[in-house]
Amino acid sequence: EPFVADEYIERLAWRTPGGGSRGGEAFDPKRLLEEFVNHIQELQVMDERIQRKVEKLEQQCQKEAKEFAKKVQELQKSNQVAFQHFQELDEHISYVATKVCHLGDQLEGVNTPRQRAVEAQKLMKYFNEFLDGELKSDVFTNSEKIKEAADIIQKLHLIAQELPFDSLMDFCCYPLSSPGKYHDLECQLIQEFTSAQRRGEISRMREVAAVLLHFKGYSHCVDVYIKQCQEGAFLRNDVFEDAAVLCQRVNKQVGEVFSNPETVLAKLIQNIFEVKLQSYVKDQLEEHRKSDAEQYLKNLYDLYTRTTNLSSKLMEFNLGTDKQTFLSKLIKSIFISYLENYIEVEIGYLKTRSAMILQRYYDSKNHQKRSIGTGGIQDLKERIRQRTNLPLGPSIDTHGETFLSQEVVVNLLQETKQAFERCHRLSDPSDLPKNAFRIFSMLVEFLCTEHIDYALETGLAGIPSSDSKNANLYFLDVVHQANTIFHLFDKQFNDHLMPLISSSPKLSECLQKKKDIIEQMEVKLDMGIDTLNCMIGQMKHILAAEQKKTDFKPEDENNVLIQYTNACVKVCGYVRKQVEKIRNSMDGKNVDTVLMELGVRFHRLIYEHLQQYSYSCMGGMLAICDVAEYRKCAKDFKIALVLQLFDTLHALCNLLVVAPDNLKQVCSGEQLANLDKNILHSFVQLRVDYRSARLARHFS
Repeated sequence: EPFVADEYIERLAWRTPGGGSRGGEAFDPKRLLEEFVNHIQELQVMDERIQRKVEKLEQQCQKEAKEFAKKVQELQKSNQVAFQHFQELDEHISYVATKVCHLGDQLEGVNTPRQRAVEAQKLMKYFNEFLDGELKSDVFTNSEKIKEAADIIQKLHLIAQELPFDSLMDFCCYPLSSPGKYHDLECQLIQEFTSAQRRGEISRMREVAAVLLHFKGYSHCVDVYIKQCQEGAFLRNDVFEDAAVLCQRVNKQVGEVFSNPETVLAKLIQNIFEVKLQSYVKDQLEEHRKSDAEQYLKNLYDLYTRTTNLSSKLMEFNLGTDKQTFLSKLIKSIFISYLENYIEVEIGYLKTRSAMILQRYYDSKNHQKRSIGTGGIQDLKERIRQRTNLPLGPSIDTHGETFLSQEVVVNLLQETKQAFERCHRLSDPSDLPKNAFRIFSMLVEFLCTEHIDYALETGLAGIPSSDSKNANLYFLDVVHQANTIFHLFDKQFNDHLMPLISSSPKLSECLQKKKDIIEQMEVKLDMGIDTLNCMIGQMKHILAAEQKKTDFKPEDENNVLIQYTNACVKVCGYVRKQVEKIRNSMDGKNVDTVLMELGVRFHRLIYEHLQQYSYSCMGGMLAICDVAEYRKCAKDFKIALVLQLFDTLHALCNLLVVAPDNLKQVCSGEQLANLDKNILHSFVQLRVDYRSARLARHFS
């Protein structure tokens, strides 16, 4: 622990008798001083002893440091000597290695010709045996040395290939025996390879394949291997899955057997495609090619998809440098005859199928399609009848049928969707945009023109005249369904057609065609605005039937119990239903446009209707209540202009009840100040008390 002088003194004083008040003893300073003096002397002696010990240790340390430094110097000298000896040894080893390499080169230069001479002597010996016609050497008679015999036969065969024909004639026995032996040995090796493959002896197969590599029959060995690999491999119904499993198994084995595994595996895959798959595809397609276009297209799409999926799996294997091109050519060789005229079959089927779907629908409605609104006199008569109400012939009665079907649309879109998918998969990339456009044209023809456009034309022709009583306005139902259907059409355009043509010139052509369709439909929808005339006509019938002159000039001014007239209630109920129907039938800006037109016409009708009556004081109050109710109805339009018109009309009705003295003040109010004075005067004239001199004077 650290030394603290104060604590040390305290402990010393505490141990000294008389050094403190302990046990009742009196304090003795002299004794304490004596104890301190003695202790100081002891400390001095201890200090001197420790100091001598320190000096002795320092001297010993200095001595050992000198000895260590001397030893280090000696070791450095020894290390330098050892390093010098190592350099000398390294130089000597390099010199000896150079001599050894030189000697080895000399020995190799002598030994190589000697080995060649020995091999040539052996070949000459075997050649003599062939000339004699008796093969006595153990290498030819022992079946276990077939590998050595094959090497000898191969070399003799190569020598024979290089000799001129005249020289071969001198060795008449050789051409008879050596080629025969060559062929026999080759067959024997192939048979050995076949047996080893059946036994599953990979090492033996590898040995025999290595020997056959230099023979002409090596390719036949590969063919035998491929043939035996496929035995029992295609037992299930799914030939594509069987092929994938087979290739996976062979891929693991072929590298252990052959020195060129990628070539062997590629040849196996080529054999599978050109034999198994081609035969399977032909059987599946030729059965329906002429009799059932739908099944033919489904099978073609399915088979091509499964073939390309198999090709994708095979891309994992090593098949050489350009395996993508190799597999593409194999696929093309199978399907080329079917893909050349694919789009013609597709368009023909789509046209027939779409026409059948539409005809089946119209037959279910007992409806015979007819040409409506196609131009000429009929079209002109229809437009004049709708615009002027002239009796140029009755409108077509559709009996409330819109002639639009969600089921038909879904079926047509589904057929087209499948056609787009097949087109994407089966079309050549260069022909894809063109083929997709042809399919799109079929969709436009049958969905937009033959179905939607026909329904709009029929709906237009079925719009009743404005003077018809209890007319049913089915055209808005047609608009609602057509709007929903076109959204589905637009969704398919974006989801399935756009990806196929997005990077081609056909994109602008398709967009323009779609734009033309929209504009054509909008023209017909604009023509359908005549439906508003029918709505206004219905309101006129309600007002004419329900509104009485006594409503606004009651006989008993003090006994009026109603808040608004019965005509007002029925008109407002009718208008609210039509507004809701318009909102459900249209979307976007079309809703606001149609509601604004209807609101303006509704205001004009009420304005002109109010001009037909005279108003007493209580009748004027009732008219104000009616207009207030009409204004509530106008709020449902959510069109600022319409609400403003009814606000102004409500302010004009105040002129029917205001006191004569306040007429000028009311006319100069915020809502009436900007109106023409004749309009104000026309409303004041409707008051029953207008002819009184007082009222005329105040208004003038």
